[in-house]
Amino acid sequence: MGDHGDNTSKTLGDIFPDQYHHYLCGPVPAPPFEKPAELERVWGCNWGASSEVGPLRMVLMKRPGDELRVVRADCWDERAQALVDPEGRWYWRDRMPPDIALLQQQHDGLAAALRAEGVEVCYVEGAPPHFPKSVFTRDPLLTVRGGAIIGRMAPAMRRGEERFVTQAVAALGMPILRTIVGTGMVEGGSFAKVTPRVAVFGTSIRCNDEGARQLQEALAWLGIELIVVPMSGWFIHLDGHFGMVDVDKALVNAPGLPHWFLDRLTDMGIEPIYCHPDERWAINSLCVRPGKIIMCEGFPFTTERLQRRGVEVVTVPYQEILKNGGSVHCSTMELVRDDP
Repeated sequence: MGDHGDNTSKTLGDIFPDQYHHYLCGPVPAPPFEKPAELERVWGCNWGASSEVGPLRMVLMKRPGDELRVVRADCWDERAQALVDPEGRWYWRDRMPPDIALLQQQHDGLAAALRAEGVEVCYVEGAPPHFPKSVFTRDPLLTVRGGAIIGRMAPAMRRGEERFVTQAVAALGMPILRTIVGTGMVEGGSFAKVTPRVAVFGTSIRCNDEGARQLQEALAWLGIELIVVPMSGWFIHLDGHFGMVDVDKALVNAPGLPHWFLDRLTDMGIEPIYCHPDERWAINSLCVRPGKIIMCEGFPFTTERLQRRGVEVVTVPYQEILKNGGSVHCSTMELVRDDP
C-alpha cells in the first residue's frame, strides 16, 4: 500500500552506539591543568607560584595567640640555652616566656607591611590551642605552579597542623596537588624554587629522603627538577641558609650548604650574597617582588650588603616571634605569585 509517513522507522545509518552522547561531549585534556588560563577558568585564580621572587599577591598567615601561654619560665635548659618543655611539646629561645601582646603587635606589623605591598593576607582559623609553632605557616605545606603540596610535619608538637592548613587553603579554592604520605616528612621551610624549572629541598632531622622522593615525583609532573641538599648537624630547614632575593640573586649562609650546591647556583647564573656570620637569621626574609624583600630588623651588615647589590630591604620589628624559632619567611606561605 506504500509509505503512509511512519516517522518511527529508522534506517541502519540512523542507529548509533549506546552512550554515543559522551563522544559528542568528549574529553578535553589540553590545555594542561597548571596553565594560567585553565586555572583561572576552573579554579578561579592562577594559584601557586613558579618562583620565590615574582610579585607576591596572596599569603597565608596564622596570628599568634594563647597557644604560646604553655611556655613556662621554670623550664630553662642550660644545654639548649632555651626554655624547653620536658615532654618535647615546645621550646622558646629566651629565659623569659612570650609577651603575647608584643607577639601579636609584631605579627600585625608584618601583615601591614605586606598589605602596603599590595599583598592579600589570608589567615588560618580554628586551629586548636595546642600548636605553639602554628604561627609558622611556611612549614605544613609548600606551593608550586598550580597549587599546594601538603607536607607531613616531623615533630609531635606540630603533627596535626597539616589538617588545619589544608582546610584553610581548600576553603580559599586552592587546588591540593598532593599530600605527603607514609613515613615521608616534608616541611615547607626546607623547600625553595630557584628557577621556574629547578627547586631545592633540604633533607635534615626534620625532612627525610622518603619525603624527598615523594616530592620529586610530584614535581616531575610539572617538569621541575628537584635538587636534594643534605643539611648538616641539627639544622632543620633550608631557609636558615638560603633564600632567593631576586631572579638572579640569593642570600646565602655558605657554611650551612654543600660546596657542590653553591657551584650549581653559579652554573644557573645565581649570584650568592653572603650574609654576615653573626646575622644568619637575616636569610629568613620574604621577597615581595624581584629585588625587594621584607626582613626582621636588626641585621645592619647584611642589609648593607644586599643594598649594595641593588636589593631593596624593608625591615619590621619581629624579634619576639624570632624567639619561637622562626622569622618572616617562616611566618608566611605564598599562595599566589605572578611570574617574575
